[in-house]
Amino acid sequence: MRFEYVLLALLAGRPFSGYDLRKWLEVEGQFVRSRAHHSQIYRLLGRMAADGWVAFEVDEREGRPDAKVYRLTPEGRRVLLEWVRSPYEPPSRFQDADFTARFGFAVALDRQAALDMLRTELAYRREQIARSRHRDRTLRFEDALPELDQTLAQEVFDRMHEHGAAAADAWVAWLETTEAWLEGR
Repeated sequence: MRFEYVLLALLAGRPFSGYDLRKWLEVEGQFVRSRAHHSQIYRLLGRMAADGWVAFEVDEREGRPDAKVYRLTPEGRRVLLEWVRSPYEPPSRFQDADFTARFGFAVALDRQAALDMLRTELAYRREQIARSRHRDRTLRFEDALPELDQTLAQEVFDRMHEHGAAAADAWVAWLETTEAWLEGR
């Protein structure tokens, strides 16, 4: 997912300065985008302004540097809604940050697009679980290092699988309850 979409989605709710965007991402948005550097935010805002997605006004501040306060333009709105409504392709790993960020913003912008996205994710994860849950997970060793404890290696991989299976089941359960919640709204 391109970071520009996150910035557009944030600007859909209210105007932000680059500094305020960075602060929001560090606290409220820490699960949306981790480690967003201020130089990256300012560079993207500059590119987005050049592309006509955002416009800014200078907010003069006494005793502090002036701030550019950014707003979405009609073109930025079009680009944002195009992203929200575009087909979703699940990644191989569940609970991917791309899903949660896009879904989180899509729900309030286009509930049907968010439901479609959620249902795509849910169908993919159910199929993924069905395909991999009962597969043979026996590790095969050949010319292994003498230091390698093969029994312990198998045990730890089995434990990791158990944890992953429980996490995948919890993710599917969350998707199912969220689908029901959205359908009822």
